[in-house]
Amino acid sequence: MTNAQAGQWCALGTAIAWGVAVVLFKRAGDTVPPLVLNLFKNIVGVILLGLTLLGVSLVDAGESWNAARQFPLRDIVILMISGILGIAVADTLFFHALNRCGVGLMSIVDCSYSPCVILCSYLMLGETLTRYHAFGGLLILAAVFIASRHAPPPGRTRGQIAGGIALGVLAMALMAYGIVLAKPILDPDKGNFPLLWATMLRMLAGTAALALTLVSGARRAACRVTFRPSAVWWFSLPAAFFGAYISMVLWVAGFKYAKAGIASILNQTSVIFALLLATLFLHEPLSRRKLLAVFLAIIGVVVIVLGQTPANG
Repeated sequence: MTNAQAGQWCALGTAIAWGVAVVLFKRAGDTVPPLVLNLFKNIVGVILLGLTLLGVSLVDAGESWNAARQFPLRDIVILMISGILGIAVADTLFFHALNRCGVGLMSIVDCSYSPCVILCSYLMLGETLTRYHAFGGLLILAAVFIASRHAPPPGRTRGQIAGGIALGVLAMALMAYGIVLAKPILDPDKGNFPLLWATMLRMLAGTAALALTLVSGARRAACRVTFRPSAVWWFSLPAAFFGAYISMVLWVAGFKYAKAGIASILNQTSVIFALLLATLFLHEPLSRRKLLAVFLAIIGVVVIVLGQTPANG
């Protein structure tokens, strides 16, 4: 299997793991504030990554800290900035949006991630944009607009839905910027930074930034409640396992080995898994408007895939 093929499988695996995590995060988010849930997710991710690194570095010198520390300090700083933007800021905004909109609508908003990655890759890495990208992006934007006109979930107003969608799109944009910023450092033909250490540095930076925002008394109290074993752990722990460990490692691996545009498109298939799981387990309705929005979003993603050329990525 080539590096590119491995990266594509990792990107698809990310979509499945994230689709499962989103549904679990929605259940946990019914009782846990977004900032606290994000911190919980990241601490669980850091612990699991640390245990993984401990085992892998013993048998693979390429994933040891000695291999990572030989890279310039600038690379480590960029990975940490990428983590703060993509994990501390973007994920918190995502959880706020998820609480307002629900899994179904957020799955549609999530489709704005791929055009954001392609646009960032064009602006920051000089990757090629084609008319397919433009048309696919317009279809996805149309899907987001249609979703914003969807009847609000119980207890939510249209204003809250619109605000949630805006937060969701901003989260996708920051997530895209953060991973594209790190792409040259991860690329096997350029920086080739060790995969697990790159993931750990991003996670540590994002977790530290979040921890600094949770120093107030009220937030400390919420943290104590959340980190104490309780019924919510039935959702928050597996959500963190899939969302901050499995999907995070696979996500970074996908961008390390595959072209950025292709990896982002395969990531985007999470919309299908999340929507189906939300319908099955959260009993969120599949209205005609939502189905139309999902259809347009998926067609937009397919158009962007067809627009990939050898020069892209």
